[in-house]
This record gives sequence, structure tokens and C-alpha cells, in this order.
Amino acid sequence: MSNFIEELRWRGMLQDMIPGLEDQLAKEMTVAYIGFDPTAPSLHIGNLAAIMLLKHFQLAGHKPMALVGGATGMIGDPSGKNAEREFLSEETLRTNQIGIQHQLEKFLEFHAGANSAEVVNNYDWFKDFSFLGFLREAGKFLTVNYMLSKDSVQKRLETGLSFTEFSYQLLQGYDFYHLYKTKNVRLQMGGSDQWGNITTGTEIIRRKEGRDEDSERSAFALTTPLVTKSDGSKFGKSESGNVWLDAEKTTPYQFYQFWLNAADADAPRLIRVFTLFTKEEIEALEETHAEAPHLRILQKALAEEVTSRVHGVATTRLVIEASALLFSKDAVELLEQATVELVAQLPIYRVSAENLAQCMNLTDLLSVGCEYLVCSSKGEARKAIQGNAISINKVKVLDPQASIPTDKIRGKYVLVGNGKQKNYIFEI
Repeated sequence: MSNFIEELRWRGMLQDMIPGLEDQLAKEMTVAYIGFDPTAPSLHIGNLAAIMLLKHFQLAGHKPMALVGGATGMIGDPSGKNAEREFLSEETLRTNQIGIQHQLEKFLEFHAGANSAEVVNNYDWFKDFSFLGFLREAGKFLTVNYMLSKDSVQKRLETGLSFTEFSYQLLQGYDFYHLYKTKNVRLQMGGSDQWGNITTGTEIIRRKEGRDEDSERSAFALTTPLVTKSDGSKFGKSESGNVWLDAEKTTPYQFYQFWLNAADADAPRLIRVFTLFTKEEIEALEETHAEAPHLRILQKALAEEVTSRVHGVATTRLVIEASALLFSKDAVELLEQATVELVAQLPIYRVSAENLAQCMNLTDLLSVGCEYLVCSSKGEARKAIQGNAISINKVKVLDPQASIPTDKIRGKYVLVGNGKQKNYIFEI
């Protein structure tokens, strides 16, 4: 068994923990869980830091457990939210759970013997609870004063907090107690915004079981810092919204490009949190990167590692080749020669006949025709063309009234460039 806490420390993944946890982990194989909200059939990269916590926990010789909140997902965690969320049906939540488990299987070992990963759903133990039964079983062990003191509650009192959301921490706390009793779970982990909910669980266990902090059967909490960008903004979203682990919601190409475009200031932290590279490997990559930052060595290593984990090595190789093709000066020739499998990985935008009918010239195509994918307005499109930013099939265009291209690659594709960083393939 390796030292899980030390691994988190050098990676910058340790925020808070209850004292005594290191001794517990050194003493025996320990079971820990993290909760995942099944509000969608896919996790997104905002969940990846939590998944990596479970991965490192398992690599250290312990047993990881993922709790899919089929019951709590019907309510919604108020932590970090400005408004109450819509309820989801039981059928939707079950479907989402299946999708989430498939994604977790890409990171965790579910057939590894004693410390095999496991997925549980809290709907399985909450579905038979009566309201009065739950109040007797859990509600009497926490005071309203204690529950009101939590940050997730305090931040919502001014805008309004329903009793349903107020009860969320009680439900999550009871999850910990139930798993403590039935699965020998001793530790709950999560992001730093979950500290209040997690310690509610340790408090319920302490009161129901009569355990004090020095008990041999104490329960523990551990949190990891929320991943933010160097400018303090939230990490995990692209221009089009969440970056999902599901290829149907975020293509492998888009996924790879998200990591590849990480800022130099963010890359050292991201590669520590989201990959399994060793300390020595990361430091070597950083040294090489510092010698030639324009080659983006760190970002390429990060993008390849994470994309391979989520979408597989074969798909990632195609994505890397597709990315190189799109930004190559020989892109037209390479696209003509590309295999069907490679073309399938490219970010191709299909211009509909209806949209094309609205286009009189290139300015229209770059705005209205592609639903403002390249330029947000006709004015912006004209300005980009006149500013020497637009190329068609790698040839600069300076006339906003230029005709819509008829010289197509492979008989149907047009390669559009907007500056150095943005390239698009239109299928017309």
C-alpha cells in the first residue's frame, strides 16, 4: 500500500481532512466513497478530479466506491447553486446511472480482488423509507442550528432555500451512515464545496453510533481543491458549454482540443490532477516545455493522456492525426488523401441546403450560412475578411463579396480558416 495522502499533497489535490485519517489508511485497507449527481447520462470533466481521487485511492491499495445519487438526484444539491433544479424521473435517473458506471469503468478496476471498485445507488435504500421513518432514523440526530451553519445553506438563505433542498445534507449524511454500517465505509471524499455535507455524515455516525473522535471506528472526511483556471474562473467549460466524457455530447476531437488549448499557466496544475504521470515524469516534461513553450509539450502530453483514458488509444491517435491535418499548411492535400476513419474524427460542420439558400456570398456563408459558427454577424465576417484573417482551402480571401467556393475537397468539403487558431471544415 502506497501513501495516498502524500500522493495527493505533491499533486496539489489535498484541501482538508479529518485528523487521524493517515493513521487509518496506514493501518488497513479502507473503503471510501464519492457521490456523483446523476442529472445527465454522462459525467463531464468537472467530475474528473473526483474520479482521479478514487483512482489514486485504489492505486494506493484501498477500495473505492462511487455512489450514484438516484435518490438525492431527485432533489438536487444546493451547494454552489443559485436556484432549485427540476426533478428527474426514476427512469431517467436509472438510465443516467448506467451511463455513469460505464464511464467510471474506464478509470477504476471493478475486478481487482479485495479492493475492487463498486457502484451503489442511494435510491436502493431510500425508496422504502417513510417520511416519519426517516425523521426518526436520521432527523433527530442533527439540530437545525447545526444544519443552518453550513456554507451551502448560508449562501442560499438570502435568495431562498426550499425545505426540500435544506434536507439535502441530511440525506447525504445518512448515505454515509448507511454505507458505514452496511459496507464498512470509513471515508467520504469530494470537492472542497462538499466539506459541509461530508462532515454532516461524520456527525450523524458519531451521534448514532456513540463514537468519539478517537474511536477505533471513527468516520473520516477528505476534500480536494476545486480546479480553477489561473485567472480564478471556473474550469471545465468550453465555448459551447460543458465538456462531456460521452463522445455523443462532446466529440473526441473537441475533447482533445480542450486540453490542448490549456493556458501555459494552467497546464502544470492540470497535468498533476488529471493524469497518472509520476512526479519525475511531470518535472521532466516541464523542463522540456520551458525550453520551447511554443511546442506546447505539456498540453500535448496532458491532452493525449486524458483523451486516451476516456476515448481509447486508437481513437486518440486518429484525433491527434486529425488535429495535425487541420492545422497543417498541407491540409488540403492531406484531407484529399485521408482515410474514412480519419475524416470521421474531424470537426465537420454540415451546411444545410436551407441555410445555403440564404447565402449570396462568402460573408453570408461565414455568418448566417453556418449559423454564426465562424463569425457572430455579417459585419464581423466582413471585418475578418478585410483584415486578412479568412482563408478558403488555405488561400487568403480579401473580398467580402467573394462567391461561395465551388472548388471543393473530396467533392464536398471546404476548409475555412479564421486567424491562426481557428479552422473549420464545411460540408456543403
